[in-house]
Amino acid sequence: MHTIGRWLYVAFMCHQVIEKTLKAYWCGTQEDDPPYTHNHKRLATECGLYESMTVEQRELIETIANYNIEARYPEDKDALSRTLTPEACRNLIDETKRLQEWIKDKL
Repeated sequence: MHTIGRWLYVAFMCHQVIEKTLKAYWCGTQEDDPPYTHNHKRLATECGLYESMTVEQRELIETIANYNIEARYPEDKDALSRTLTPEACRNLIDETKRLQEWIKDKL
């Protein structure tokens, strides 16, 4: 998606990576199933990770929460798309990878 300039979908995939990684952490550390939610902060809080996250990690999960685009109206998607650049998306990918690795290391 980054190679062809689909910036909004780059951000959406970063959102998905963190959501699925948090749910995997949940499954590895909790007895119950994770809730049906796309809310990263809720997932991180309820599985016990949020308190140990850095300010930067918390800011990232708040930022990428905006890119859960499945249920957004077209005008919302257009507005989000205008906030993304190739550099911003490259940074988002890099930060997502670092957070994903951090979560995996906590397992």
